[in-house]
Amino acid sequence: MSLSAPDELMAEYLDFYRDTVLRKLDGLSDEELRRSRVPSGWAPLEMLKHLAHVEMRWLQWGFSGETVREPWGDMECRGGKWRVGPEETSEEVRAFFREQCDRSRAIVAGASWEDRAATLGGKVLPGEERPALGWILFHLLQEYARHAGHLDIARELADGSIGE
Repeated sequence: MSLSAPDELMAEYLDFYRDTVLRKLDGLSDEELRRSRVPSGWAPLEMLKHLAHVEMRWLQWGFSGETVREPWGDMECRGGKWRVGPEETSEEVRAFFREQCDRSRAIVAGASWEDRAATLGGKVLPGEERPALGWILFHLLQEYARHAGHLDIARELADGSIGE
């Protein structure tokens, strides 16, 4: 596959960051996954759940217009602090993340970059106000890049591990 086509390059970079996020969590104890080491208070497992919901909100709920049960299930309240319940295991959160990424890949495979989102936040806007898939994917890429950097710092503070 030639990675000169923008859609192929974007897919490869998104998968790279999806894998990077998971690798940053590998080897951390359940306590470390749930512990915040930053003043804003987020924990690594909460970030993973957040990224799973970002995938769901942008591609399933927003782009495809699918009904999703809890689009804001990563937050205490919409726009609030990220949360993972004590009953949620790290394995469950990882599996949920992988499921959302798989679903996102399937949605993207069946669409073109110029296709417009069906809804935005559950609301149907005029066509020109709905973002195109290409815009959504760039948004996801920058979200992953930023949060992978946050996890770099959290991991270094947790056990000294650095690098990709």
